[in-house]
Amino acid sequence: MKKKLFVTTVTLCGIATLTGCGLIPVKPSNEIDPPKTVTYRSDQPSKEVQAKKEETVKRELYLIDRNGYVVPQTFQLPKSTSLAKQALEYLVKDGPVTDELPNGFQAVLPPNTEVLGVQTQKDGTIIADFSSEFKQYHDVDELKIFQAVTWTLTQFDNVKKVKIRVNGKELSSMPVNKVQIGEGLTREDGINFDKGEIVDVMNSRPVTLYYVSQDEMGETYYVPVTRRISNAEKDSYTAIVNELVKGPSEYTSLVTDFGPDTKLVSQPVFKGGKVILNFNDGIYGNIAKNMINDNVLQPLVLSLTEQKGVKSIEIQVQGKLTALNQQGKPLSQPVSRPKDVNTKEL
Repeated sequence: MKKKLFVTTVTLCGIATLTGCGLIPVKPSNEIDPPKTVTYRSDQPSKEVQAKKEETVKRELYLIDRNGYVVPQTFQLPKSTSLAKQALEYLVKDGPVTDELPNGFQAVLPPNTEVLGVQTQKDGTIIADFSSEFKQYHDVDELKIFQAVTWTLTQFDNVKKVKIRVNGKELSSMPVNKVQIGEGLTREDGINFDKGEIVDVMNSRPVTLYYVSQDEMGETYYVPVTRRISNAEKDSYTAIVNELVKGPSEYTSLVTDFGPDTKLVSQPVFKGGKVILNFNDGIYGNIAKNMINDNVLQPLVLSLTEQKGVKSIEIQVQGKLTALNQQGKPLSQPVSRPKDVNTKEL
């Protein structure tokens, strides 16, 4: 039986605010809210406030939630001359991220691990060099470690592949279970593998889907899961939508908010970085108001923009741009992937 998250619209709106969904198609802003302790002396921000804005930058850190999933959380980090090195330092247990961890989350790298250096090559490969403490992890954490490191580093536009060194020596495999690194790790190696169904690996391909989870306080966040789909399904966009509607494996703690009658009424169209999706009325969480819930819209955008070349999606219902988002704003423009996934405001 498919698990579904039943939340009222009012609650969902609150959740959307807490998670920093960023799915309203408006002009992006690089502004970061000033700390609440700062006061204004005029209608313009003080120099102190402007300085604080310039001293932080938003970055995704892939952490471990209470269910063992590798999950992105967006933080405002102090500005650094080496953003990639800093991001890795925030993955270390008992490190600088400790006091800012969301409920139920933990860092993934062994305590006292030092990031000795980070080198980016012209071909998009990044080499991360760690101290010997990097090897001191439990075998059950091996996949989580290489997934967290890979996905944290590949958030940067110029990084496509990750190689790992320990004390300057490049690793061909991970230290404990010997998971192969080979020529480097990429997002195509997957994250949070779905083991619910046995699929013929030779005749299938991986896709990354985002499902819904909640922390101990009831706050919603989105979890990437790699699932294999049959090569018989030629259209990956349709397959992704169908898998989102189908929902996560019954063996997981994840849920879906798609109605079981949600269907595409025509084949998706890819054009100029945009995927056009044409749904039936089942896409609405509130049919009377033509609204699409954030816990439907977010997973759609996040999942489809994991596909190569996809920058945004356009949502039609019965061929018309009449849908509204959860905040009641028209979805008449393409919706891009949010810059900040699962935002944790500091």
